[in-house]
Amino acid sequence: MSDRFDAVPVDADTKIMTQVETKLGQYQILYQKWGWDGIVAESIIFVSKDISKLNDHEIEQEVRSSPMVKKDSKTTMSKTDSGFTLVNFNFESI
Repeated sequence: MSDRFDAVPVDADTKIMTQVETKLGQYQILYQKWGWDGIVAESIIFVSKDISKLNDHEIEQEVRSSPMVKKDSKTTMSKTDSGFTLVNFNFESI
């Protein structure tokens, strides 16, 4: 993995199960599958400056274009102070 995503924050209680740097459309992303407090979910993480011209709806549509996102999946989005935009999806209780 390149150093592009080295500063992505991870909560101390979160276990990263899989992590792959790849592309989604024209954007370089970090894909993660993770577990936290009885929940397993997935994230697509962007460098915020790469998507600065997109609004939140457009970012969500870009993520939903991935075949990894289940059609009925709810999504959450957060933007970090360290310059990343995280879109979480495919939540499951375990």
